[in-house]
Amino acid sequence: MEISKETSAAVQRLYDTYPFPPEPLLDEPPPGYNWRWNWVAAYSFCTGQKTLRQDIRILDAGCGTGVGTEYLVHLNPQASVVGIDLSGGALDVAKERCSRSGANQVEFHHLSLYDAEQLEGEFDLINCVGVLHHLPDPIRGIQSIAAKLAPGGLMHIFVYAELGRWEIRLMQKAIALLQGEKRGDYQDGVKVGRQIFNSLPENNRLVKREKERWSLENQRDANFADMYVHPQEIDYTIETLFELIDASGLEFIGFSNPGYWQLERVLGKNPELMARTEGLSDRDRYRLIEVLDPEVSHYEFFLGRPPLPKADWGVDEVLLAAIPERHPCMDGWPSQCLFNYDYQIVNLSEAEFEFLQACDANADRQRTLEQILTDVQLGLERVRSLLDQQLVVLTPGMG
Repeated sequence: MEISKETSAAVQRLYDTYPFPPEPLLDEPPPGYNWRWNWVAAYSFCTGQKTLRQDIRILDAGCGTGVGTEYLVHLNPQASVVGIDLSGGALDVAKERCSRSGANQVEFHHLSLYDAEQLEGEFDLINCVGVLHHLPDPIRGIQSIAAKLAPGGLMHIFVYAELGRWEIRLMQKAIALLQGEKRGDYQDGVKVGRQIFNSLPENNRLVKREKERWSLENQRDANFADMYVHPQEIDYTIETLFELIDASGLEFIGFSNPGYWQLERVLGKNPELMARTEGLSDRDRYRLIEVLDPEVSHYEFFLGRPPLPKADWGVDEVLLAAIPERHPCMDGWPSQCLFNYDYQIVNLSEAEFEFLQACDANADRQRTLEQILTDVQLGLERVRSLLDQQLVVLTPGMG
């Protein structure tokens, strides 16, 4: 326990020295969106249908300087949001950030994840990004916040992956060796790390990886310190990740970047190999994907506490009775060429564009899909495709 307290204190000193994330403060709402922080988008992704409840409670567990908290407030205007963090310095920035941008329905508490039980009530959505892997005891941390998740609630988590961070770990060790007794002096660690990168040959593997993946964000000392001189980090593989998930007592719903986790992406050219994967469990499939394409630097996923509905739109009559709405996370609308929820370019056909316009016009939610399709020439398979692409959300019919 003493080691745990000492480590937590070291983490707190890091973020008091370098409040993180170091995003600039704005006098207006933050730009764009992260769909994982939009309750309607996240709930539809996890369940296949829209939730009727908007007046929810959200916990940003390990909120740092409030970058995610600010989005959670602005993307969920009917929600009440609570942010907690171990660093008082980071919380000061979070409070100023949210105050300046008008994110008013939020309150902050100076608490570690371990102390989440001190918060009143339960939460419908818990966001925990980049936190658990910095705890001395991540299992205790995830169990602490999982206990605050309401039935039917969702938890969004981001933790580091071992395979895509191999070079980072080597640089961390190099900096620690050269710092010696000065370990824990984070400003010195940043200085040493930058000197190492400037001294190594250009074709050095660590240098090349830094330039390919991280150098732009690491121009800021706070980012560099968070990556290379952090006093506590645990990186996961699929096996250890699911040990963490199982310990939470919650249901694994799925990764929020499902495209990476498709076996067809890595083995689809060989039907015989694909056939060999049919007997694998989901976890073995995930493990196979990450070892064949070890670029993954983090896992981002949703957990849930039952009961959670799972919509099945395979029956035409059920689909036709649903109420369709345009997905809330979309950039460039109204246009046939736009960015979808994941900021991927989508080109809509004229019929698809007309259908989404009709969904927009259905603001009072009086018309079913069947009624809208009487005016728009779009087949049900194309509607299902729009649903799969997260371009439309559906509310089940009342019948």
